[in-house]
Amino acid sequence: MTTTGAAGGRRRRGPGMTEVARAARVSQKTVSRVVNGEPHVSPEVRDRVLRAVRDLDYRPNTAARALLLGRYRRIGVVSLGSSLYGPSTLLIALERAMQRAGYSVALAGTLEGQRVSVAVDALLEQGVDGIVLSEPIDDGPPLRPTADVPVVSLGEGVEVEPGAGALVGADGVAAARLATEHLLSLGHRTVWHIPGPQDWWAARDRLRGWREALAAAGAPEPPLPSPGDWSPAAGYAAGRQLAQLADVTAVFAANDDMAIGALRAFADAGRAVPGDVSVVGYDDIPAAAYLAPPLTTVRQDFAAVADRAVDVLIALIEGRPAPAGPAGRAVELTVRASTGPVREPDSARPRR
Repeated sequence: MTTTGAAGGRRRRGPGMTEVARAARVSQKTVSRVVNGEPHVSPEVRDRVLRAVRDLDYRPNTAARALLLGRYRRIGVVSLGSSLYGPSTLLIALERAMQRAGYSVALAGTLEGQRVSVAVDALLEQGVDGIVLSEPIDDGPPLRPTADVPVVSLGEGVEVEPGAGALVGADGVAAARLATEHLLSLGHRTVWHIPGPQDWWAARDRLRGWREALAAAGAPEPPLPSPGDWSPAAGYAAGRQLAQLADVTAVFAANDDMAIGALRAFADAGRAVPGDVSVVGYDDIPAAAYLAPPLTTVRQDFAAVADRAVDVLIALIEGRPAPAGPAGRAVELTVRASTGPVREPDSARPRR
């Protein structure tokens, strides 16, 4: 069969599933199972179908496959489109997890100020089976997913409804407590915090975890510097303020880049790390182990987060119970040389 092209020419239509089924001597349903990587097909039949696919140069039509199976085998991801280590690493891990599960990825970004709901609508127009909100921000009322297109969020920002939505990886609170408790265990009277931008759910979680750890220990809660934008420059600005306060001996920064800026600010002010001030970051970026001093930080297992998110989303897509597993992110504190016991007051180094 031929069709008419835009320029009025005639071009041959590619082979369809019917032709593949006839060549492989199987049903169209069997061809569909092989093409979509489904189980319950014998190796001999699978090889026969794949040979026919290659011989005929068959390319499945996405819309037709969706009509046949009721699914697109495609997952949408709403991403901030940021080059920051956490969001970019998580996005790569999500893509790999989806590909291993046999799904392609459709991406919609919100970097230019586009609302999350607008990005979700764009993905729905493309045709997706489910959506992951990666590193969401608070830009309005929580997203309300439908049962037809479930949504998994790696933070807040989505209403959790049975069979339609889920939160995966919301343990930034516990991770921040871990970092703060480490500093308190070293004898520091309290811990100061350099917060991230408060429209990010992740930054709010870390702020909350810091507060909870101080309250549980009966430690005073110091005033906060202005929230940073995750950059070393923001950490440096906050570090300069903190360096002027003699009672600052421990700092937890909401990410490693701001911790790096604070390290430079303390060095410029003549405050030794960890002699005068202990510093903890968050993310364990590749450079953290090679700073001077190497940075104590909270390490996130982004691959584990992505795998869990994809497993839960596919279960929702297929109408199955979510698989058993940890509800939150896999995190651990990596202790390096930027933290140490608090100095006695009479041995503290004077400020410049």
